[in-house]
Amino acid sequence: MSSKYDFSIIGAGSFGTSFAISLSRQGKRVLLFGRSKEGIDSLSLDRENKKYLPNISFPSSLDLTSDLKYAISCSYTLLIFVPTLSFRTVLNDIKPFLSEKHKICWATKGLDPVTGNLLKDTAEEILGSNIPLAFLSGPNFAREIAEGLPTVSTVVSDNEDFLHDLQTKINCSQSLRVYTNNDFTGVQLGSVVKNVIAIAAGISDGMGFGANARVALITRGLAEMVRLAEKLGAHEKTIYGMSGLGDLVLTCTDNKSRNRRFGLYIGQGQSLDDAKKNTGKVVEGFVNAKQLRNLAKKVNVEMPIVEQVYNILYNKQNVKEAIEILMSRSLKSENL
Repeated sequence: MSSKYDFSIIGAGSFGTSFAISLSRQGKRVLLFGRSKEGIDSLSLDRENKKYLPNISFPSSLDLTSDLKYAISCSYTLLIFVPTLSFRTVLNDIKPFLSEKHKICWATKGLDPVTGNLLKDTAEEILGSNIPLAFLSGPNFAREIAEGLPTVSTVVSDNEDFLHDLQTKINCSQSLRVYTNNDFTGVQLGSVVKNVIAIAAGISDGMGFGANARVALITRGLAEMVRLAEKLGAHEKTIYGMSGLGDLVLTCTDNKSRNRRFGLYIGQGQSLDDAKKNTGKVVEGFVNAKQLRNLAKKVNVEMPIVEQVYNILYNKQNVKEAIEILMSRSLKSENL
């Protein structure tokens, strides 16, 4: 086996495609894998992803394939960009083709839908402890990455060599900057909690509650994130970084965020089914609300915003009643 490409990217959705474009534009050799042969054939013919990133052409150094074994055989560095619900399946699919030289980084944000654990636990469960693992996170919208707009991300790994290799290969002085971190738990948690708080912010804005309420939700949502992270052994400093506060602010304030848009539709009175349909993509925060609520109860951490979003999504809680419950909570010190 030889490393024909610098990266094989698994997942040809919006994020996988955007990073493939960005890295190829830097002169990296990139192979983009998608499971659908018909879909990959279409991308190859059009030389753009018309569904997710229309009018952004693929660089000539970007190649595509629907052959998973081939994709893995062509590069020792695999970048996984798939939804949380597919993460476990993808790891099981790639496992038979991995060698001792492979290293894996994923950008999937969420908790394992089977176990409720962090995805690093899932990766180690399936792949063992010998393959270097990393997670790429941060306040990133796919289209802005593909357009070459200034973007900052965080990459976290327990393997220092892999960590700095990824930083070196991904960094682009013109558009994409990557910070390194060793706090796997903190970076992963930030990427999950922000989805649920973004739904709450969207609901608030959909109901016309204004900027004051939105900022309050972001601030108190950050407090919930810190409490959970500290309970699980993460570092508070991580939560105040790009993968925590940065991602939280972006997701709660810009309508490119599918979680925020989903909340907006609910706040405007749409049913859950209609809100999902109109959002048009997977709403990770819907599942995350249940997962986080269960995790918070398991470790005895108070997360009132997460609790009320869970009640709205799963217990048919009236939205106005949920807001009233949050506003009528006993007033304590503002300290976390």
